[in-house]
Amino acid sequence: MKYIFKTAIILLFVNSGYAQSKLFTKSAKISFFSKTPMENISAVNNKAVSVWETSSGQIEFSVLIKGFEFERALMQEHFNENYMESDLYPKATFKGTVENSGTLVFTKDNVYKVKINGSLTMHGVTKPVSVPATITIKGGAISASASFTVAAEDYNIRIPALVADKISKQITVTADVPAYQNLK
Repeated sequence: MKYIFKTAIILLFVNSGYAQSKLFTKSAKISFFSKTPMENISAVNNKAVSVWETSSGQIEFSVLIKGFEFERALMQEHFNENYMESDLYPKATFKGTVENSGTLVFTKDNVYKVKINGSLTMHGVTKPVSVPATITIKGGAISASASFTVAAEDYNIRIPALVADKISKQITVTADVPAYQNLK
């Protein structure tokens, strides 16, 4: 009887939200969009990595800059060589904390509106950011999404004078995590 009771307690503990303590994905989608009079600029990278320690709320993202794909090859080349200098600054990272992460219930379907505070490092510059995000739990699957804007000049991304008036100085960044997995 003692064995059955201990086993039941362990199974209950493992099946609670605590079992979701460390989550990861290698297929987060990071995209950006900039509306301009000349032409809209957008790109997507479907291979961003994210790790989320749900009990502490610590979350990290890492994305290779050269992994962004554009509609036009020339735009991608200019992005990597002239703007992001991808050989010098090969990745962008975000390290932060999901506020009140410990209060999320991972065993019930729900949609949570949260705030993530942290530091975005891009083009060799680190800046604090605060991002509204949505965490969805449905059928045991955990997904997340967020959208925020950054200013190119805040990250020392120089826009050539020739096109400075035709390119937006604000870029909308969107992060989508279709499904986190348990880190084993």
